[in-house]
Amino acid sequence: MYLPPHDPHVDDPMRFKPLFRIHLMERKCATVECMYGHKGPHNGHIQIVKKDEFSTKCNQTDHHRMSGGRQEEFRTWLREEWGRTLEDIFHEHMQELILMKFIYTSQYDNCLTYRRIYLPPSSPDDLIQPGLFKGTYGSHGLEIVMLSFHGKKAKGTKITGDPNIPAGQQTVEIDLAHPLQLPDIENLRDFSELSRIVLEVQEQVRREEQEQQQEEEEHSQQAASPPASPLGGEGAEGEETAAGAEGTTQDKAAASQPFVLPMGVISRNEDYPRACRICFYGTGLIAGHGFTSPERTPGVFVLFDDDRFGFIWLELKSFSLYSRIKVPFQNAQAPSREAFDEMLKNIQSLAT
Repeated sequence: MYLPPHDPHVDDPMRFKPLFRIHLMERKCATVECMYGHKGPHNGHIQIVKKDEFSTKCNQTDHHRMSGGRQEEFRTWLREEWGRTLEDIFHEHMQELILMKFIYTSQYDNCLTYRRIYLPPSSPDDLIQPGLFKGTYGSHGLEIVMLSFHGKKAKGTKITGDPNIPAGQQTVEIDLAHPLQLPDIENLRDFSELSRIVLEVQEQVRREEQEQQQEEEEHSQQAASPPASPLGGEGAEGEETAAGAEGTTQDKAAASQPFVLPMGVISRNEDYPRACRICFYGTGLIAGHGFTSPERTPGVFVLFDDDRFGFIWLELKSFSLYSRIKVPFQNAQAPSREAFDEMLKNIQSLAT
């Protein structure tokens, strides 16, 4: 199990913890040992479910329990997962969220199902190298997000989740067609000024989507007759794409600009970069406990460098900082773009 560093230190390396091991014996036999818990290896079982999927089961779950009962288990889990004690956490809401996470995860410590995850394919036009990132999520602590590029959109998909937004959901979506021009450093401190800029772009995006929908409806109505100038249309679109690609290249090479969080925006990590390359309009997914009433809300994607980016959640007045995971995962590349897209759909449908 790969675990993020302790909150809020996103730049620290990942931690790992063995969950099971297999002893290969003679005559094609093998023994399986569960490594979960604090009493040493014990008897387990592995079953191949289907291609790219298998399950593990512990046959001696008493090895997972501690002599001090659930309270001792919770305190031990808290030290390992969060690097702190219950007495260190003063915020009542944070205590509630942490307890919910412990109850939820400890329900499934005896039987786990594993499904293959592909790393996102890359393209020379990508803003940065896609991949896995550690991100701060307020009282939920650090979570793992996969950043992938899809034409004029970039998506951040949760690989680990929390009681509000489960793994598999698209936590942020970045609109690469709508870069944001931030105000100067003094005006950037004013949250209302940043909010005004973002909401203006949100309204622009809404109008463009309506116009595109109307055009698609008109095209479908005229499908029986050939378009007046199909080549011209394709050429125009090609020019726009080329211009967009050129703009992206220029953005990559653009000089950095000073950056500071507006007053009132909460950040778990105050040690965020004070300069950024470029910002884009985006949306972030928020929901109540149990993924109730999910909605996409406006925000700002902030690219700091090749390995770090941030997202300002406008409605929550909070900031998430993301740092690249540099673990060299083997044999994790997707065989094709289609296979990767299919995997994204599958993990989202599992979460839903």
